[in-house]
Amino acid sequence: MIIHQVPVTGTDRKVGIVVSRFNELVTRELLAGARSSLIEHGVSDDDITVAWVPGAWEIPAVLRRMARGGRFDALIGLGAVIRGDTAHFDFVAGGAADGSMAVAMEFDIPVVFGVLTTENLEQALERAGMHPNSIPTDNKGWESALTALEMANLFDRLGE
Repeated sequence: MIIHQVPVTGTDRKVGIVVSRFNELVTRELLAGARSSLIEHGVSDDDITVAWVPGAWEIPAVLRRMARGGRFDALIGLGAVIRGDTAHFDFVAGGAADGSMAVAMEFDIPVVFGVLTTENLEQALERAGMHPNSIPTDNKGWESALTALEMANLFDRLGE
């Protein structure tokens, strides 16, 4: 049996992050967590590229553009879709998830879906590490960055 376990290190990694401005109170914290995690794990701040988009629906299109350029080892989409009284939540969350996965499959690059899909603002704030008792790893942006690095290292290990 061959088992592949890779370190979570970001030395010499280039990471692209697409962040939704909608629910920016939350997404700003997700981005801060992701950036902090990447830097703590060895990614140079100069090797992190951030693109802001209007909402979660727009995330996959920019992820695709970033993937097509071939400059990044991993990509992260960050957003917060909070359920309301209509079906809009389902369409936006589903489209963002499906579109992000399509980019990963089309370009053979790790694409991490760090879009929160919550029932209310309180849940979103908790997942962004904004609860008074939060620690950095409670931030899903932080977690998404770790996943991106691990997947980039695993892709390298597995090769073509």
